[in-house]
Amino acid sequence: MVWSGFHRAARPPMIGRYAEREAIGRLLASVRDGFSAVLVLTGDAGVGKSRLLEYAAQSAQDLAVVRLVGVEAETRLGYGALHRLLRPYLGRLSALPQRQREALNAAFGLTDASPSDRHLVGLAALSLLSDAATAAPMLCLVDDVQWLDRESAETLAFVGRRLYADCLGLLFAGRDGTGDHDVFGALPALRLEGLAHAEARALLTDGVTGHLDRTVAERLVTGTAGNPLALLELAVNLGSEQLAGVAPLPEPLPLNRQLEEHFRQSAARLPAGTQTLLLLMAMTPTDDQATLWRAAGALGLSVRSATPAVAAGILNRGIITEFRHPLIRSAVHSAASPEERRRVQAALAATSAPERRAWHLAEATHGPDDSVAAELEAASERAQTRGGYSEQALVLTRAAEMTTRAGKRAERYLDAAAAHLTSGNLPAVQPLLELATPDLTGPVARARATSLRASVEMFYARPREVPAMLLDAVAGLGSTDPVASWDLLREATYAAIVGGRMITGTTTREVAKATADAWREPALPAWSPDPLMAALARSVAYGYAAGAPALAAALARLRTADELQDHHAFSVMISAAGDELWDIEAKREILEKLVTVDRRRGALHGLSMALLALSTVEIWDGRFAAAESCYIEAYDYMTATGFSESGDFHKALLYAWTGREVELRAAVATMRAYSEHLGIGMTYRWIGLALSIFEIGRGRYREALDALLAVFTDHPLILGDINLAGMVEAGLRAGDRTAAAMAMERMEERAPLAGTPWALGLLARCRALMTDDDTAEQLYQESISQLEKVPVAVELAWSRLLFGEWLRRRRRRADARVQLRSAYESFESWGAAPFAERARVELLATGETARKRTVDTQFDLTPQEHHVATRAASGLTNAEIATQLFVTTSTIEFHLSRVFRKLGITSRKQIGRKLGAPMPAIDSGESVGVSGTGEWRAHD
Repeated sequence: MVWSGFHRAARPPMIGRYAEREAIGRLLASVRDGFSAVLVLTGDAGVGKSRLLEYAAQSAQDLAVVRLVGVEAETRLGYGALHRLLRPYLGRLSALPQRQREALNAAFGLTDASPSDRHLVGLAALSLLSDAATAAPMLCLVDDVQWLDRESAETLAFVGRRLYADCLGLLFAGRDGTGDHDVFGALPALRLEGLAHAEARALLTDGVTGHLDRTVAERLVTGTAGNPLALLELAVNLGSEQLAGVAPLPEPLPLNRQLEEHFRQSAARLPAGTQTLLLLMAMTPTDDQATLWRAAGALGLSVRSATPAVAAGILNRGIITEFRHPLIRSAVHSAASPEERRRVQAALAATSAPERRAWHLAEATHGPDDSVAAELEAASERAQTRGGYSEQALVLTRAAEMTTRAGKRAERYLDAAAAHLTSGNLPAVQPLLELATPDLTGPVARARATSLRASVEMFYARPREVPAMLLDAVAGLGSTDPVASWDLLREATYAAIVGGRMITGTTTREVAKATADAWREPALPAWSPDPLMAALARSVAYGYAAGAPALAAALARLRTADELQDHHAFSVMISAAGDELWDIEAKREILEKLVTVDRRRGALHGLSMALLALSTVEIWDGRFAAAESCYIEAYDYMTATGFSESGDFHKALLYAWTGREVELRAAVATMRAYSEHLGIGMTYRWIGLALSIFEIGRGRYREALDALLAVFTDHPLILGDINLAGMVEAGLRAGDRTAAAMAMERMEERAPLAGTPWALGLLARCRALMTDDDTAEQLYQESISQLEKVPVAVELAWSRLLFGEWLRRRRRRADARVQLRSAYESFESWGAAPFAERARVELLATGETARKRTVDTQFDLTPQEHHVATRAASGLTNAEIATQLFVTTSTIEFHLSRVFRKLGITSRKQIGRKLGAPMPAIDSGESVGVSGTGEWRAHD
């Protein structure tokens, strides 16, 4: 609620809002206890959000209180609000890790460093605030978040998601929807409604100095829906006869827009100079007094011009440059005439810093002006160097609006659309493309517009129409720009592989042929994705024999690269190529490089994709816990980058191996729904693979074969070959030797061409299955020998299981026990329940009792604690772990203390032994990552 009697020196006690005050009390208690908390207050204008922030400040006198207010005129200045919030603490920058320090310096334009990923800026802001809170627990109050620039809003929301044990509280307040970028939606929130009837009446009574008629009071409370600001304004501004019920009340009563109009009228009654000063204040941040008074001087105004506004209750008495309520600021800004705004903007242009001058100059200019447009374009380039892509997009859009030449205007609209795409503001891209399209000149510009549309579709995982769209753009380019044509074909191939059977207007093979035929290998760095994409296209277009050597060469090239540069969802294509060749070693090595690169850059979208791909590598090696860790991390990244919850369908392969049928069926249903809705044909191969493994483990061979046959007729790209061995087994045991022979024929063709131990080991297994005589023994031994060379432990155990079954059927029980015991112990230790049970039954048939192992519960460590524990055991310091997991050192210290208590240990060296598993090798460089499930801000 809002305080009444704004002419009083002291504000009265708050009326009502008990639930909200209790929530704020819990937030403050959490901060005092050494933890952190965040809360977002939303509601209509005047409902009392700002008053609750003031209540929080009054209740936190033992804490360091930091304030920030969003300013409507500053919404386009990338990282502007964040800079205002962190400015008092920039002296602590030297304490941050180098990459974080560079990220903030670049964002604020303090150095010439290249811009960093916005999530790295978020980590730096989190570290800086946490470091400041070590001196004294801190409360950050951020009002009018709907007027924050996009980069600042995203950064502060990110900080809120990553808080845990940092002695830091964040309290945000904003109107419903928080503007055009509702980035605070994932944070705990309270929506404020009007005051309850009795409380609203009490507030109104407190604000009236004379007689208040009961009927009038009821009418006012009902008519304002208990809006505190409306009630207080009525209490002060209605005449005594109206309040007493003698004179009629105004129609309509001031509420929301009417209330804003009331403030406009109040300001309009002030002297002209005062109105101009109020407009200048509305367009200037409250903490930028130097700019304010320089511009005021240019307009011939002084401090005395504020006196009438203070007397009228428009400005606070204590701080004359502060509006009594944020709604008044908005009302003053929107009420000004265009001419008056331009006059004030001209004064700001003449007195502002260079990075703001161009915008003010544009706002001061009436109509198109190419010289001003050129200044705006130059300003957009400065914004880009700081990573302020939203600012870049807004400034370029304004430059386009001021451009007289149609072609140049369209070019700037395209540049603005591209900047919005980079910032992640995808809804803003299409409108700008529509503005640009009518005036695009030449095939290159039209192709670029098509590429931007395609990028939006792929970001939303909607590949259905993308390949045909990009092929049309290539046709339009002709031979004018071979480089641009290749870029379009590369993206078309990626979309075609992802879309598979679901794409429209063309086929995967047509796209691949166009790409393969266009490939002319230039001199490229080792990290370039182009050779791999060309090889994938060649494999699809001209068959496995033509594509396999090129795929092998492309993977070998990437393995030699000192460092990779992620390109969109490059990890998906690496995974596809690795599976096509059964090359698990190349797949792991390259994906781990990508993970390291994306961690260091803070590129969360690419990192989430790389971790999902890496999880399959862990599964094939029997490292199910490591795969689960990858999933947890990846899902947190996906949430941080704005992807909606889509269930755990990525875990289908893990569910299959672990025998979790309910979860598997749900994941399969989700994948099928996504495939149909979005056009992602790739998921059908995941479905076939996961279902076939689950059903084979359960001994339901007909069902397994049906799942594999559903994708066998597609071109065998991306998981199509990886379970051919399963198809041979399922076909034979389901009594469908024809199906088994089809899979065997493909295996015989492809495995020798791949030539990897995984491929050759599976080929030997399939030959053993197809053999009716004793030569099968040598083939099984060959399979085991080959699979022992590479990290595919589940395949090795699978071959041992089949070999043990074969030996038992030949009554060689002692020999069978050796193979079956090894298979059983492996499957059981991993939690591969279906295959473990199958091995156990076979082992019992040999006369040996198979005891189930007692599975350690990992001492009930939470996912976050397990992440911290494994990294601590690998030798990383607390600071290095904090940097990897996008949290603070104090949070890591807290989690480690709980790990030590739960494990009953006193040293980091004891963690690995206590957890009973070898710790994974983890990059100890200054990397950046996110881990957990978005629960860092909560505590027990």
